[in-house]
Amino acid sequence: MVDSNLGHSSCAMMNCCGLLTFEKEPVPLKSIEVELEVRDHVATVVSTLNYENKEDKPLEAVFVFPLPGDAAVCHFSAQIGQTQIVAEVKEKQKAREEYDDALSSGQQAFLLEESDESPDIFSLSVGSLPPAESASIRLEYVTELAVQADDGLRFCLPAVLNPRYQPQGSEDALFQVTSVPASLVPYSLSFSARVSSPRPISKVESNCSLDPLQYLNTDQTQATVKLAAGHKFDRDVELLIYYKDAHQPTAVVEAGQASAELGSLMGDPVVMVSLYPEFTQSVMSSMASCGEFVFLVDRSGSMDCATNNTEQRESRISSARDTLLLLLKSLPMGCYFNIYSFGSRYEHIFSKSVEYSQKTMEEALKKVKEMEADLGGTEILEPLKHIYSQPCIQNQPRQLFVFTDGEVGNTKEVIDLVKKNSGSHRCFSFGIGEGASSALINGMAKEGGGHAQFITGTDRMQPKVMQSLRFALQPAVVDISVTWDLPKEVSVTVLSPPITTLFQGQRSLIYAQLTGQSAEAAEGCVTLKYSLAGHPSENQLHFSLRPAVDAGLTVHRLGARTLIRSLEMEEREHRGQQGGGVKEKVVQLSVQSGVSSSFTAFIAVNKDNGEAIQGPLVQRNIPTALAMDCFLSSATYGTCKMKKSAPLPIIGTFQKFSRWVGDRLHKKHFSSLAQHGAMASQDFPAAVPEQPPRDPLLQLVSLQEASGCWLLDPALAAALGQTNEEMEKSKPEKASSEVWATILALIWLHGFKMDAKDEWELLAVKAASWLQAHKAPFVSECVDAGNVLLGCSVKKEALGL
Repeated sequence: MVDSNLGHSSCAMMNCCGLLTFEKEPVPLKSIEVELEVRDHVATVVSTLNYENKEDKPLEAVFVFPLPGDAAVCHFSAQIGQTQIVAEVKEKQKAREEYDDALSSGQQAFLLEESDESPDIFSLSVGSLPPAESASIRLEYVTELAVQADDGLRFCLPAVLNPRYQPQGSEDALFQVTSVPASLVPYSLSFSARVSSPRPISKVESNCSLDPLQYLNTDQTQATVKLAAGHKFDRDVELLIYYKDAHQPTAVVEAGQASAELGSLMGDPVVMVSLYPEFTQSVMSSMASCGEFVFLVDRSGSMDCATNNTEQRESRISSARDTLLLLLKSLPMGCYFNIYSFGSRYEHIFSKSVEYSQKTMEEALKKVKEMEADLGGTEILEPLKHIYSQPCIQNQPRQLFVFTDGEVGNTKEVIDLVKKNSGSHRCFSFGIGEGASSALINGMAKEGGGHAQFITGTDRMQPKVMQSLRFALQPAVVDISVTWDLPKEVSVTVLSPPITTLFQGQRSLIYAQLTGQSAEAAEGCVTLKYSLAGHPSENQLHFSLRPAVDAGLTVHRLGARTLIRSLEMEEREHRGQQGGGVKEKVVQLSVQSGVSSSFTAFIAVNKDNGEAIQGPLVQRNIPTALAMDCFLSSATYGTCKMKKSAPLPIIGTFQKFSRWVGDRLHKKHFSSLAQHGAMASQDFPAAVPEQPPRDPLLQLVSLQEASGCWLLDPALAAALGQTNEEMEKSKPEKASSEVWATILALIWLHGFKMDAKDEWELLAVKAASWLQAHKAPFVSECVDAGNVLLGCSVKKEALGL
């Protein structure tokens, strides 16, 4: 299946994998066409990959690429000339053997499989493509759209697969091919979307240039949009879709498949319920004043890359430092905290979590200022184990904040560890930059009962992180239960795991199978009950049991995917134990529903292609875009800017990939590829990016005391654009210096930085609380004088006083 003369071809394979340029090697993937259909908050994605073999030998093309971590892949087919072959879902090892047997006998075959380690990585093998032959591969998946802080629904088409760091000593097979600079990707992308909803579509935004939104009807509930011409592969494609009245709870009942057996998941109707719990304002304003806040920050080499593609080329680690400053200033007095950072090893500022005070805050900020992306690879598992080994502090609920660019190879192991410890903490996760693993970021938050955020394009990290801190400071929702009221002839089987977390304005999805016949006009009712800050509440939704017309099988497939993911996690928890049978259940459900899993693969064999294909089969590994602007040059080793002595994560990836390819192709000649990769691990001097000027907001924030007040000194005067003499002279005679300084800072925030209120709101609340606790006299006089000095007109009530 490969050239026998691998001594010469290992360098060529390196070229195709992207460590070196590959100008002299033909790459068979020519273009990708993507069609997106969004119905309310569910998306169906159809990708067509067009291949062409321009070589004089038959080819096997291997393309490793990312998909959203919660996607349900539900269709895979190939078109060769006039022949279309639709793939079947089979147990993974059987599918691999069938693929290898087909290629050995000269037949064309196609294999699509999910990574064993991470559900957002797939490998597509296109085998025995004869010289001058073309093939089109059609891949379809369905996925839910996540709700953003501003109520937008986020769809992300991953165009980027960053090298995933594989922990030291790991022997698990992982099909990882590394990436190339965006400018060198030799295939094109076209992308179009159709959006429909019961509610009007307000707008559609993107991190890429779009053609204008085209409405298809007068009530604006249907629209189309597509990428503008000339899109480059320098980022993931992200769409944000905004509906009017987005928080309406809904239920969609989808009819079963006519050909499937009644009583089975695919034969029965399935309902998808979307709930948006709304909490009372009195509860929302009662922020917790306790908790143990543990911040875990990625300091691997890739964190030195730019956060986005704007001219202000701030690095990811720099953005993380600024975010930690805001977090530390916003913590409530009386809580506990600690900061961990990790790469190939991990560090912590304090040996254990300490009480939040002026002294501990200053000590932590001093260490934060010194943080660089200089700890090598991305080994997140060990610091997590250490954090979870620390005893919890009584009456201080643990809140874990994880910041990473999400490039790890042992995703499932990390998520399993978070779930195992979910009873003792909440986990809030942040994926930074293009190519962050959605499976890792979403999985940690979901299993840790927290909330996930992605910082991409021109997003600022700070407002998203501060929203999560507000969630963490909300009282925990407890005693959550879901009850169903259905006609007596209808029974319900819930496919989703139990709801363990609720946040204000965030959607909760429930999938359930409905078994039994009901009357034409029958109704069902689902009730969500919970307790918040000692107040019992409930949300109720009545819905028709009549299935939606022409709904397809989207809800069934998402329900099957949800159940498959739960069973896969159960299998990992009980691996090695007798009498489990969970893997067999997953395979059976995957085959029945046509939805991919970690234990199955899609296999298609063209048994009608006449004569066997002759000649040695050459393998080509198709490069995937790397959206980091950190390459030394496009004609040399592809690597991020690393600190001297930082190991290159890309090398372990190549050694791992060579072992996997050798295993898959039954060859033992790929050791030269790993050796060649190892030769690339020499140190590269880091180019020092030009630092942007300090943000005036961060300058002011950095001066706030842990208690919430500011001190009247020259540093505050400089941050407010005043002289120390002007501030002293304008101070009301009987007001204290701290009260005057704190009110000036609050006026400046409200007068000049309302566009960044999400970032400073919590620390301003803390400042107002400090003023109230000290029963500060002469507040009105200070507000009036402060407005005159700063040229503002902010009312006392707006300051929370």
